[in-house]
Amino acid sequence: MRKKTNDEKGFKTMKSNTRPFLPFIWMTIGSTCVAAGVYFFIMPNGFATGGVSGISNILGYLLPFLTPASVLLTLNILLLILGFFILGKETSGKTAYCSLLYSFETWVFEKLIPMSAPLTDQMLLELIYAISFTSVGAAILFHTSASSGGTDIIALILKKYTSLNVGKALLFTDLLIALSSFVVFGIRTGLYSVLGLFAKAFLVDSVIESINSCKYFTIITEHPEEITQYIMTTMKRGVTSHPAMGEYTHQPKTMLHTLCRRFQATELKKTVKRID
Repeated sequence: MRKKTNDEKGFKTMKSNTRPFLPFIWMTIGSTCVAAGVYFFIMPNGFATGGVSGISNILGYLLPFLTPASVLLTLNILLLILGFFILGKETSGKTAYCSLLYSFETWVFEKLIPMSAPLTDQMLLELIYAISFTSVGAAILFHTSASSGGTDIIALILKKYTSLNVGKALLFTDLLIALSSFVVFGIRTGLYSVLGLFAKAFLVDSVIESINSCKYFTIITEHPEEITQYIMTTMKRGVTSHPAMGEYTHQPKTMLHTLCRRFQATELKKTVKRID
């Protein structure tokens, strides 16, 4: 069996040292995606696709002395405080971090890149980008067991004091916000808002499925120990093995079965070719 070099050992040590920070890196990326989608596409067009961003758009329009970004930051802070007192531990530190970061980034965008009108005059194109940014960001946050807070906290409060489950409470809250846009912004924007709400729900599920998807491998080998060692120690995945017989050569072999993440699949193929 090949001995590990000092470089390989150093890389593994560095990888294990950075692992605790990976969730926060992903949470930061996810929060930034949501903030960009909200500030550059949702707020300028008046979309109210649910969430605190929708409430902020409506309040910012009804109260011209307030900007949507400042309303967003204020509401998220108030909801986190409310959630802490009513829900206690259900308002997690991860959600608090993402909620405050996304609100703060939106406020920073407003100060650094002020926008008085949408980027284009194509409302449907703007909606597509708005939903894409916020859906990918939300999916990344859900993948790390976090969320951007906002109406998630309202849904948990509704669940606590009513018979609604979280999913129905969240849909009810977001739909109410989207329907309010008909009254405030008019029929056209209201229709886009409702369309965006349902498109976002579908896209978030699709992105989460894509992130969580795995590759299934069946490996027939004469060197099961080395391959199993690689899969279990380097990839941190489980392996199932059982004896196999090639009917053409009648040589005894071992069949290995494993599941791995899509990004690990290429490395596994290379390693199997090198060993076997």
